[in-house]
Amino acid sequence: MTQPSNSVRTACPYCGVGCGVRVQTKPDGSIGVKGDPDHPANFGRLCSKGTALGETLGLEDRLLEPSINGQPASWDDALDLIAARFSSIIAEDGPDAIGFYVSGQLLTEDYYAANKLMKGVIGSANIDTNSRLCMASSVAGHKRAFGSDTVPGIYEDLEQADLIILTGSNLAWCHPVLYQRILSAKQTNPALKVVLIDPRRTRTADLADLHLPIRPDGDVALFLGLLARIGQSDCFNADYVSRHTNGMQDALAIASDVSLEALQVATGLHETQLEAFFELFLSNEKTVTIYSQGVNQSRYGTDKVNAIINCHLATGRIGRPGMGPFSVTGQPNAMGGREVGGLANMLACHMDIENADHRELVSSFWDTDRLPNQQGLKAIDLFDAVAKGRIKALWIMATNPVDSMPDADAVREAIKACPLVIVSDVQASTDTLDLAHIKLPSLAWGEKSGTVTNSERCISRQRAVLPPPGEARGDWWQMAQVGKRMGFPTLFDWQGPADIFREYAALSAHENHGRRDFDIGLWADQSDASYEDMAPFQWPMPKGKQDTPSETRFFKDGGFFTPDGKARAIAVQLPVENKTEPASGQLILNTGRVRDHWHTMTRTGRSARLSAHLAEPYCELSPSDAATYDVKDADLVHVHNDQGKILVRAMISDRVSSGEIFVPFHWTDQVSANARVGRLIPAEKDPVSGQPASKSTQVSLTKVPMGSYGFAILKERPDDLGLPYWALAKCKQGWRLEFALQEPPSTVSADHFERHFSITTQSDPLAYIDHQRANKRFAWFGGEQLLAAVFLAEESVQVSRDFAAGLLAGKWDSFAQRTQVIATIPGSKMPDKGKIICACMNVGQNQIAVAVAKGCCSVDEVGEATTAGTNCGSCKPEISEMLVQLAAQSA
Repeated sequence: MTQPSNSVRTACPYCGVGCGVRVQTKPDGSIGVKGDPDHPANFGRLCSKGTALGETLGLEDRLLEPSINGQPASWDDALDLIAARFSSIIAEDGPDAIGFYVSGQLLTEDYYAANKLMKGVIGSANIDTNSRLCMASSVAGHKRAFGSDTVPGIYEDLEQADLIILTGSNLAWCHPVLYQRILSAKQTNPALKVVLIDPRRTRTADLADLHLPIRPDGDVALFLGLLARIGQSDCFNADYVSRHTNGMQDALAIASDVSLEALQVATGLHETQLEAFFELFLSNEKTVTIYSQGVNQSRYGTDKVNAIINCHLATGRIGRPGMGPFSVTGQPNAMGGREVGGLANMLACHMDIENADHRELVSSFWDTDRLPNQQGLKAIDLFDAVAKGRIKALWIMATNPVDSMPDADAVREAIKACPLVIVSDVQASTDTLDLAHIKLPSLAWGEKSGTVTNSERCISRQRAVLPPPGEARGDWWQMAQVGKRMGFPTLFDWQGPADIFREYAALSAHENHGRRDFDIGLWADQSDASYEDMAPFQWPMPKGKQDTPSETRFFKDGGFFTPDGKARAIAVQLPVENKTEPASGQLILNTGRVRDHWHTMTRTGRSARLSAHLAEPYCELSPSDAATYDVKDADLVHVHNDQGKILVRAMISDRVSSGEIFVPFHWTDQVSANARVGRLIPAEKDPVSGQPASKSTQVSLTKVPMGSYGFAILKERPDDLGLPYWALAKCKQGWRLEFALQEPPSTVSADHFERHFSITTQSDPLAYIDHQRANKRFAWFGGEQLLAAVFLAEESVQVSRDFAAGLLAGKWDSFAQRTQVIATIPGSKMPDKGKIICACMNVGQNQIAVAVAKGCCSVDEVGEATTAGTNCGSCKPEISEMLVQLAAQSA
């Protein structure tokens, strides 16, 4: 397909699906973003986040120059200081006194430079990544079973399967394009069955034929039970097991010892639910098991992964079309980080730091004698070492650990106490960047150039479409400059990302000869032009592969990367100590994402439409728990334990089980009063992978009464809110704010808000006071412009948020018009869409209700009438739910 002459093909910077996008600069200078119909990951589909990428660009709140101790500095001064301090620390305290904490947001070339600088020059393995928080257990499970961190399958398997098992994965919200591919596959193949294994009935459950509301961390038991049934059935593939595996009999023996009673207790599932799941697996050879954070983020994450893999090895359902275990990653380049050695226990190109042959190979290739001989500190241990003073210098790149790490308050205190903190970021202020001694401005998506690898091992190019702003520079360049200034110029003699990628490709092929899975040697000799024109490709891609048929799956006929070439079936034990059984009066806290936001919102928070669906932090709890704690919908609640407490809005839902709650992790101190859920998560981890357990924390819940509840729309962002509860989000012409006060409305005056919300105007506000219902409303104007409006009540304010936010765009020159602001009365020129359901197409619930009233009876008919759900489709479950509710109301 021909692309427009001014269109640039690049890759989305969000989840591990790795969608291709086409970016076009419009005549007015804005950026248009569309899915790339030729990219094999998405074939033109994009989710709401990808669709809104153009809205996240811009120089507002960008870090555009280096600084040292809060003062502007030149690059030379900043880099010279870093190099000098690193050298002195190595001389005085040794190389292990330096730590790097990097990110799946980095490009592969950035990752390679960081790995080479830390392990090849500094001489330590103390480099870890925020990907440790999302997929380290998958890496460990792969290596235990396969001898390498190899994802066997590809996305095409989703279309070719007869059974798809989704475990610990809310695909509809976290990987919407894969959700769409499965939805399309079900329409093409009505026989395709989908099983969802998740404690919550997430929006993905609407796709499932069977939902198993498993107890938190019950996955090991469930797949042990499945393995035992496989061993007793005809689908046990004795030939594959004999020729290609070791240890299966031991694994089967342990699984067979788990009684039905123990299985039911551990999983929380009824015998009929277990039997339905087992029968589906046994009767469908073409089975793909997709797993994500609900599996990985656990004290038993690695065992969960191996329990899943064991079932596929026992049946030989691996490496063939439509079957296999499939880890879906959370970040755009989590896989690239795994490939390039961005983890503390790995070397580049899937080599092992504790393997003497691998160390010799990398040392000779890099021409360095400084390579460490043991793995470094993983994320939790790294920040613990910072807290204890063992780490004297910490370089954080493209991530926000003050918010995303477990025991987040302790992490913040550790960083504050570290003698030298360097942070490379694109934002002028984050909860982590604000603690840095040296701040380095990095290039953002749309400005940087390099490669990323998605969940199916597909390497794609991210290309620059905008010039570097201010003094911002690529992350790889920053690290290369430090390496040169430390006395190693030849190791970092790169002119651009193409040079790094060629070196990386050459290392992958160096003395490989098929012994290692990762080999992209074909690209070792490619020109700059070839690199620039690189089309997406799946590895392996060794030299000469372009002349042979491409095999993109692994392990159909064995060939594992173990010494004897056989996979290892791991004899996984049933966890003895069940830490997910809540103590009396406590609840189990689960964390995760919302549909339209990403990580700590430094990117998605810039888009108004991505905040329209869910604009404030919340706690999702069951109706029975709400009754127990005397909590109503929209009440404020403290979620707390011995580590701290957060203040969030209550959302009562039958999608969570009694005894469990869900709180998303996106909200930070930049956009909320107290919603950093990471402060509640203990620093507990899987003993094999080092991955934190973020899905099963014990907490308590307390209702927090307030005197007033409010909603405000503001033209300018307020400087310092200082309110007991607040949550700030972008709207199209300014900001929207949820807040609460200790005082009742009767005692709150307009000047209270002028002070807190930084409202400056020469005229008095327009005011409305309803003494009977204790409601107050104020609006401030500057000429025709609405500067701010505040709506205050004793209970949650009954105002259409999206309609009210739209008032900031109007012109209000007469008193009669201004009263419409206070009244929030929709008019023909400004109808009330209601709460936004479809962020992609900006369609609200009122528009959907009108379509249903006019006769639309299905999700597709609503889409035809309103365009809702016609892009990424992640809102389709909510539209379907609305159809049921509206039908019930009509009846």
